[in-house]
Amino acid sequence: MPVSTLGRGLRLLALLAPMGAASAGEGVTIERIDPRFDRLVPRDAKVGPIAEGLDWVEGPVWRRRSGDLLFSNIPKNVVMRWRAGSALDVFLQPAGYTGKAPFNGPEPGSNGLTLDPEGRLVLCEHGDRRVTRLEADGTKTVLADRFEGKRLNSPNDAVFGPDGALYFTDPPFGLPNSFDDPGKELPFQGVYRRAGDGTLTALVRDLRAPNGIGFSPDGRTLYVSDADPARPTWFACEVLEGGRVGPARLFATMEKHAGTRPGVADGLKVDREGNLFAAGPGGLYVFAPDGAHLGTFLLGHPTGNCAWGEDGSTLFIASNQTVYRVRLTTSGRLPGP
Repeated sequence: MPVSTLGRGLRLLALLAPMGAASAGEGVTIERIDPRFDRLVPRDAKVGPIAEGLDWVEGPVWRRRSGDLLFSNIPKNVVMRWRAGSALDVFLQPAGYTGKAPFNGPEPGSNGLTLDPEGRLVLCEHGDRRVTRLEADGTKTVLADRFEGKRLNSPNDAVFGPDGALYFTDPPFGLPNSFDDPGKELPFQGVYRRAGDGTLTALVRDLRAPNGIGFSPDGRTLYVSDADPARPTWFACEVLEGGRVGPARLFATMEKHAGTRPGVADGLKVDREGNLFAAGPGGLYVFAPDGAHLGTFLLGHPTGNCAWGEDGSTLFIASNQTVYRVRLTTSGRLPGP
């Protein structure tokens, strides 16, 4: 068979390959809904744990310089470090709450983590209600803790935009009583942009619980998840001149799984082709740039976030008490230098 004919035949077989769900490891099922999913996730993909028996894991980030994965264990107020061939160890403690009095809520620690363009760790801190940068000498620089004189709720996730500014979300989940906490000072849950000079701008004020955040590869679209338990939803905002954004438009929703699968719309990452890998009820959902639901990593637990790592084709998934690793045939941009 000529090579060109063989290629057409293979593409046809891929399109005709049966969709459905198949085991991808102990307790993990991969649900294939759209043939485009096979271009991203191999048919023989295995999802294996690299860290287990934790509390509530979040915010994984890969550091190229040191070849390790950092992630938050929020209830323990610690950032953990994983390196292939080494034992899991503590990287930073305390990570999100430095007060002397006992923290009265369930989530004192750091949540989302990212790296700035110089490779420094940036933390969304629940207990201290701020975004900080970890310096080389171990001290922290506060990047944002107030908006218009009022304390932030509890910064959740962050990403550096193509303009070099820091974008982050601020739901109230880190406050001891969440939306009803008496210490909540802001009347809304915002999406913010911190410019290089430190100016803080509220870009979005009308989502119930903005959570995960990320950019399309061309930087023209900002994605934000809304962790409303009744309506797990992802929104898209057009990025305008000066870092402003247009109105949030509905991108995708898994409202049909609200209450039937555990968890909410949470952290997300985008691959180099613009597909979203988004934590949601019961696992990690994959959406095409047009919003079509391509497939799901069904993990059976509330799932917090994910991160590209290693050579960019490995995806790390933080789900409940476990961090998983899976090799893909797509890849994403790694943060930092």
